[in-house]
Amino acid sequence: MASWSEFAADEPRLADGIRLLMQQYGPGFGYLATVRADGGPRVHPVCPVITDEGLFCFVVDSPKRRDLERDGRYALHSFPPEESDDEAYVAGRAVIVTDPARVARVAALGRAAPQVDWRLFEFSVDVAMLTHQAQGPAVPGDAPGRPAVQVWLDPSARRGGDAVGVPDQRSARRGRHGFDTRRTAA
Repeated sequence: MASWSEFAADEPRLADGIRLLMQQYGPGFGYLATVRADGGPRVHPVCPVITDEGLFCFVVDSPKRRDLERDGRYALHSFPPEESDDEAYVAGRAVIVTDPARVARVAALGRAAPQVDWRLFEFSVDVAMLTHQAQGPAVPGDAPGRPAVQVWLDPSARRGGDAVGVPDQRSARRGRHGFDTRRTAA
């Protein structure tokens, strides 16, 4: 499980694109999917806080908090922009932040009300995805509106795969399903 900081250091442009979509309206805004006790999905609007230190979310006493405390798996999706169909997605595991100094730093940045019963969760990043809906053909002669998808999978979670050179001269990453995660899908 990679931290947001590790992911951002590895793929800064992708992390910046995701941050821009999550914070397009000022404070972070997105939809958090959690796993209910019966295994079904639960979706909630949340205000994630993205800092150089990590990806965080303050969660009040609620079903979503109980979901995260019981089963830390999560998926976070950006709120749709008004002018496009671009989207950002991050998934991994959430853990409660217990360090009081760290909680205080993030609470100050996120303007978390001290009198509210919330817990601070840090979200690891197992997968990150950014989809950009092209306004015209990406390649001459290609169909318009074909999305460009950029995916990052945590390299520590990968299984096998040989390193292959790619245009940016860095090693390719083979994700869990054998796909090269350094290329964009056009």
